[in-house]
Amino acid sequence: MPQTLATKVWQRHVVATAAGEPDLLYVDLHLVHEVTSPQAFESLRLAGRRVRRPDLTLATMDHDVPTQGGRAAADPIAQRQMEALEDNCRREGIQLYGMGSARQGIVHIIGPELGLTQPGLFIVCGDSHTSTHGALGAIAFGVGTSEVEHVLATQTMRQRSPKQMALTVDGDLPRGVTAKDVVLGIIARIGVAGGQGHIIEYRGSTIRSLGMAGRMTVCNMSIEAGARAGMIAPDDVTFAYLEGRSFAPTGRAWDEALDDWRRLPTDPDARFDREVRIDAAQLEPYVTWGTNPGQSVPVTGRVPAPTGEGDTRALAYMGLEAGTAIQDIPLDRVFIGSCTNARIEDLRVAAAVLKGKHVHPRVRAMVVPGSASVKAAAEAEGLDAVFRQAGFEWRDAGCSMCLGMNPDILAPGERCASTSNRNFEGRQGRGGRTHLVSPPMAAAAALAGHFVDVREVG
Repeated sequence: MPQTLATKVWQRHVVATAAGEPDLLYVDLHLVHEVTSPQAFESLRLAGRRVRRPDLTLATMDHDVPTQGGRAAADPIAQRQMEALEDNCRREGIQLYGMGSARQGIVHIIGPELGLTQPGLFIVCGDSHTSTHGALGAIAFGVGTSEVEHVLATQTMRQRSPKQMALTVDGDLPRGVTAKDVVLGIIARIGVAGGQGHIIEYRGSTIRSLGMAGRMTVCNMSIEAGARAGMIAPDDVTFAYLEGRSFAPTGRAWDEALDDWRRLPTDPDARFDREVRIDAAQLEPYVTWGTNPGQSVPVTGRVPAPTGEGDTRALAYMGLEAGTAIQDIPLDRVFIGSCTNARIEDLRVAAAVLKGKHVHPRVRAMVVPGSASVKAAAEAEGLDAVFRQAGFEWRDAGCSMCLGMNPDILAPGERCASTSNRNFEGRQGRGGRTHLVSPPMAAAAALAGHFVDVREVG
């Protein structure tokens, strides 16, 4: 029978199956960071177990790390988490890209850039945005602490096979519309529960036209639509991205890998449990107005009237009134970073908007590269100078202001244009108000001190 991409990858990893029970799946790559791993390692130690496959486990520091120099975390708990990861990796023989490493960075950025993320793999990490890795044709799940322990101990995990959704976007992207706008437009249409219980395969000419950075942005936010994972079938764009990376196959192994990877895309006539189609011509630059990623409208629009208790609460938390023009919303902060939008491509398009200009006097703006490698590449291109001259703070790699787990947080009531993935209450700091946008939209907003249509910025 014709099979989907997800079915092909899933079936390759089934170790054992039984009627009515979740499948036992082999894990090719286990990514670990400092926040969700300490309890798992400690439980393993107390049980007298060792890590089953340290060679298939990779650790980095990203959530707690300071981004203004130095290697010490800002608070004792964060520091203990970082030290625990160092101790655990040393004891178990796990490769760690910690503070000071040229390969340190956000876990979902360094995996692909090192060539560790490859088509057909089954990848897990104790972080919900593990779906990012699906952009290269892998199945990638975020898992909880108990599952982290199970994978460390057995290199397997139990999981019920999700339903599958085909989400097709066709057509040329309108001017000023980015991959971030594509995924915000998708979530606005299907809702934050629209993908619940599904692996989403993104398809269509629009998706194929995206580079790998854009594809990773789309898959990264699959979880914000309630999906279990997001995937894009590997193609020549994928292969060109991977070739020559540190952990990618070489020589004859590369040729064999290509032959295998080319068999992964969904077969003609394969069936999905649900199909959604979107016309790219209907997409615009988006801005979220509420407290979930589905509460968004085009930058040319207005804050909508509430249609339920959730909308009413969101408006109250965000300090907004229905009918307010999006471009009339003033800003205090701008953040360019996160595993959604902190790759070199994201920094380039933001810098292009900022070049020769300066941020509004009211706005404090910062850019945080997604990895030490991205930072080095940006500095080699002179992008750091563009950001600094425009009035942005240029930081070290880390999760930074994506979440309130480090010093880079909003003060209560501060309003931020952010290229991150979540705008929940308190996500960027207690009482902070987050609006999700693309990198060029964030840059344009920093210049104006309020949201503007990037298509009208000269």
